Amino acid sequence: MARFETRDLPDIVHRPIVTEKATRLLEDNKYVFEVVPRATKDDIKAAIEDLFDVKVVRVNTMNPPRKQRRMGRFMGHRSHFKRAVVTLAPGDSITLFPEV
Repeated sequence: MARFETRDLPDIVHRPIVTEKATRLLEDNKYVFEVVPRATKDDIKAAIEDLFDVKVVRVNTMNPPRKQRRMGRFMGHRSHFKRAVVTLAPGDSITLFPEV
């Protein structure tokens, strides 16, 4: 599998996922991100450390199944994504909601 170049690391992480479960995981210093489906755990770890300047302890990934959607008489699928739960070292944090 093709490895990502260092300059392509920011393109791995699409966006943080903010759900009830993801918000509860923030208490355990775990953050949930939507990432590129072909990214490996090592790629995700390198991208998060590079983007946010933190120390990543563990990366857990999951590939949820594609869901079918109907648009009139046409069947299609929602776009596919990979979800990564990133555990940070104690004392590190990522500011998802900046104070104004």
